Amino acid sequence: MGQIQYITACMTQMDSLWLSNPTQAYGDWQVREAAGADGRPFSARSIVQHQAMFEHFRRHLLARGTTIASFGTADVDAFWQTHNGRTYSQATRMRYVKLLDRLCRHLVFTGVRQDNPAAALLSAERWPDQEPTPQFLTEAVDARLQAYLQSPPDDLASLRSQAIVAAFLGTGITAAEARAARCADLWPDATPPYLVVRAHGLRDARTVHLASFAVPPLRAWSTRRAALAIEGELLFTLTPEGLPITDMSFGRIVSEILNAIGATNVETSPRTLRNTFCRRQLLAGQPRDEVSQMLGLASNRTCDRIFATIHQPTI
Repeated sequence: MGQIQYITACMTQMDSLWLSNPTQAYGDWQVREAAGADGRPFSARSIVQHQAMFEHFRRHLLARGTTIASFGTADVDAFWQTHNGRTYSQATRMRYVKLLDRLCRHLVFTGVRQDNPAAALLSAERWPDQEPTPQFLTEAVDARLQAYLQSPPDDLASLRSQAIVAAFLGTGITAAEARAARCADLWPDATPPYLVVRAHGLRDARTVHLASFAVPPLRAWSTRRAALAIEGELLFTLTPEGLPITDMSFGRIVSEILNAIGATNVETSPRTLRNTFCRRQLLAGQPRDEVSQMLGLASNRTCDRIFATIHQPTI
């Protein structure tokens, strides 16, 4: 087979993959070809975020009985009206529109699609003039979630989900830090109980004390995990073989538990729980410098934005 024939065969296989396995096709395209407006490849973190966004939109299309190759503007409009879509900030909506526009332009170029329904949406969406208000749980919803985390879990998956949400809500760690947490980092029986957050990127290692409500679910998960002899050292795994949990799985877990307590007017993400942790410390009178250190932040910018919400009316 000549080089041109080989390239043509690979392109044909890739095009058909968009129809048979769009998740894999999108992941392959992101790694091999996709780039930002400046022509530079996306960072590894951006690729993970884009894949999670794409998968969320793909599942929406699947529920509506349509595909990546055939969806239209009505399907995008319906996406904004979903449970999660109604909580999206202006910036998040803009990121989705840019992602869909970039995707559709590629699919039109390769012949998978005949049109780009996202192109018209670009003129309707705008980046916000100001930074969006941080998403957080009100004090009442925060208390309701803390109480929910004390309820007996139905099964192993529920136990793990409660422990994961307890970690986000009770320590303020990020999704990346939760993915990297190891069993040896959790000390639920210490006085006081704490979690070691390992150094990563520009952030130094830090120790975060566990909120009291987070101790029982985290202790229960740690004990059960040890009894099951799950492979590897990661605290949270997707399978007994030790497969790491993805951002997408974290998002689904947080969404399911927030839905269970009726928290329907907020973005259901680990970041919302991290912001809630931050706000709880500020409400308790903790200095912003100390709260920023708890979050592993070098500046008080995040704390300042969340502190500004304390004296604003909440719905």
